[in-house]
Amino acid sequence: MPSLAVVILNYNRADLLRDCLDSIYAAPTRCALSVWVVDNASTDGSPKLVRSRFPQAHLIVSPRNGGFAYGNNLALREILRQASPPDAILLLNNDTIVPPGAFDGLVDYLEAHPEVGVVGPKLLLPDGSLDLACRRSFPTPEVAFYRMVGLSRLFPRSPRFGRYNLTYLDPDLETEVDAVVGACMLVRASVVREVGLLDEQFFMYGEDLDWAYRIRQYGWRIVYYPGVTVYHYKRASSTRRAIPSIRAFYDAMRIFHRKHYRAITPAPLNLLIEAGITAKELLALGRNLLLPPAARRVG
Repeated sequence: MPSLAVVILNYNRADLLRDCLDSIYAAPTRCALSVWVVDNASTDGSPKLVRSRFPQAHLIVSPRNGGFAYGNNLALREILRQASPPDAILLLNNDTIVPPGAFDGLVDYLEAHPEVGVVGPKLLLPDGSLDLACRRSFPTPEVAFYRMVGLSRLFPRSPRFGRYNLTYLDPDLETEVDAVVGACMLVRASVVREVGLLDEQFFMYGEDLDWAYRIRQYGWRIVYYPGVTVYHYKRASSTRRAIPSIRAFYDAMRIFHRKHYRAITPAPLNLLIEAGITAKELLALGRNLLLPPAARRVG
């Protein structure tokens, strides 16, 4: 029987965390399941909720909010130190709802495909539409350019312009991809040992893309598997701190480019990319400030 450890990072969203954990424990799994909740210094009583309502979950309380990679790494280290670590580890956002059978479906897929290191499900937003981040290409300078100037939005069915979110593909088509999203990302524990933990340079956003980039460098396949569906209330946490979230989003773009593409990109193009990221960031911040507080979202 395969074993699965689920890691859920939480910051000041006890309401979302409660619903997520309720959905997980509502139905038994065939795989041996352990759930790890990492609380990133919440002040809303989230740790108390976990201790009182979900005592079966492993709780790690961080003294500071070090970001997504930092928080998840706290649990990943503990999981890998176990005498009998699990076969697979699932990163799961607290703003997700997990239907019965979803965990088993993802674990079964990984078991049946030994060449696959990472698998992600179809993620659906509250309105029933696809969360486009659940299947992605790497943001190479070319792909990032098409996205930043709006060509990907204007021509979503184009295999050239729609490459970042693969919008030209049927959402029900199982596809090998560059990356799936860290909101629901199943990784072999052996892959984590081989490749290493999440890069804590990334505070929020981009760390899942970076992890996928490194995993593929080691020769593992990454697959989007729509045979399993998970529901994602996207950005429900980040909207409470919109301006810091926007800054973290564009900082992640800079870090990813500098880490993986700057050395192989001509200097003038690097300057253009950096300027483009900064311009998009300023535009997103300005537009956000013009909105009423209830309508503000991450750019």
